[in-house]
Amino acid sequence: MSNNSDAGFDYDRYRKLLAEANDEAKRLDFINLLINEKARDRLARQSLRATLVNMGIMTTPRVG
Repeated sequence: MSNNSDAGFDYDRYRKLLAEANDEAKRLDFINLLINEKARDRLARQSLRATLVNMGIMTTPRVG
């Protein structure tokens, strides 16, 4: 169903980091990494949409 390029996620990298998360601190770091990367990707999409609206390519910016 999913492949390694879905939504720009690097599944091999995440699998490796998860395997290395063998204590609570490393697991929390891994969770924070996932949250931060999702937030960064969401901000990039919002920025792109705003740019497209300003260029007249899109008519309405979407949230999310």
